[in-house]
Amino acid sequence: MNYSIVRFILGRTLLIEAALLCAPLLIAIIYQEGIADIGAFLITIVVVFAIGALMSFRRPKVSDFYAREGFMMVTLTWFLLSLFGAMPFLISGSIASPVDAFFETVSGFTTTGASILNDVEVLSRSMLFWRSLTHLIGGMGVLVFALAILPKVESEAVHIMRAEVPGPTFGKLMARVSQTARILYKIYLVMTGVLILVLIVFGMPVYDSFIHAFGAAGTGGFSIYNASIAHYGKPALEIILGIAMLLFGVNFYLYYLIMLRQVKTALKNEELRWFFSIVAAAVIMISLIVLPSYENIATAFRDVFFTVSSLISTTGYVTVDFANWPMSAHVILLFLMFCGSMAGSTGGGIKVSRIAIIVKTVFQDIRHAISPNRRIVVTFENKPLSSSLQQSVSVYFMTYIIFFAFCLLTVSFDSPTFITAFSAVAATFNNIGPGMDAVGPTSNYSDFSNWTKMVLSLAMVAGRLEIYPVLVLLSPKTWRKL
Repeated sequence: MNYSIVRFILGRTLLIEAALLCAPLLIAIIYQEGIADIGAFLITIVVVFAIGALMSFRRPKVSDFYAREGFMMVTLTWFLLSLFGAMPFLISGSIASPVDAFFETVSGFTTTGASILNDVEVLSRSMLFWRSLTHLIGGMGVLVFALAILPKVESEAVHIMRAEVPGPTFGKLMARVSQTARILYKIYLVMTGVLILVLIVFGMPVYDSFIHAFGAAGTGGFSIYNASIAHYGKPALEIILGIAMLLFGVNFYLYYLIMLRQVKTALKNEELRWFFSIVAAAVIMISLIVLPSYENIATAFRDVFFTVSSLISTTGYVTVDFANWPMSAHVILLFLMFCGSMAGSTGGGIKVSRIAIIVKTVFQDIRHAISPNRRIVVTFENKPLSSSLQQSVSVYFMTYIIFFAFCLLTVSFDSPTFITAFSAVAATFNNIGPGMDAVGPTSNYSDFSNWTKMVLSLAMVAGRLEIYPVLVLLSPKTWRKL
């Protein structure tokens, strides 16, 4: 284990966090907020910068690292950034409990959107801005951002990208990993900027537009109002954000193809067709289910479309309390929570590509059982699926189930109902935010014990990093020197 390179990268990442904390500090100064908020950000910036500088002052003699170090760096980075990112909330008194502050910050960086705040509107603008800025930072990946701006960690950086970019496979857009990271972040930030401008044009205040664009881009879901997007009561804004959430749930590699004017190739992507087919089917089925309870068909369709978009993209914005919908609609929504968005997007969940591969593998096994001597080749994206990839997807799915069951058992001791426990784990592990029952869209996670909140915080990180990096960090073998 090359501890020196791990220390160095972690230190550099903390320096980046210190720089990013200057944005909410500026907001506090612009809006002339009290000394408590300004002081909280100043103290945090100084502490984080000092620790980051000490950790990265000495360059490692050996800069080589491999998958184990990559997994370790990624997991430790997310926990450290959340730990230090919680400081402004604690120092200012916005969130009194250290566990609650950590939970809220983890939820932000992992783009989950689960909250312990009973009244989000009492927070200052600067605190709310930092809370939502964590979505933007975590959406594309903390270390992907670091790779985009930090040079000289090139040949081994693929281990970081592979650990942090979601999906069953990872492919570089360019020969150099840093170039790939820069392209991804340029597309990501340009799309976010366009969304901000569109929201402003359609009547959302400038500050609010930044906040909600950060949430949609990172598929996080933090809002500055207790009623979330329903606060505005504007159908146009709901439609814009509904479309935006779906767009950020698409694999960013396809946007790169569009940049290269390979639009037909992008539209022929099989995972993209699966993704939008699932969205269309869910919208139609749920609309038919809830239509009797609505007087207006257009309102029903808009509420359903927004909710489906929010859950499959794992964003978590709400315009309606879907907990009041019939149970059959809840079943479909739970499937969307687990399904998630496309690989290579900012969304969470199992990922559509894995769902497609699992479904195809099941049908392959059924056909093979009927015709044992028949050679059946499973294809995805017009390419034969290797047995190793099929096996890795199956192993991931089993690991997912085991980890989910562990979290569910732990949370069940602190939950009033099974639906609460199940949906709480589903909503945090899949980085969605609102669940059902006691953690539904009009509730939060404040009633859970500190132990349960820590378990759910672990679930959020594990879900964002797709389990393996967290398991590697917890393995005793990881900490042994070679």
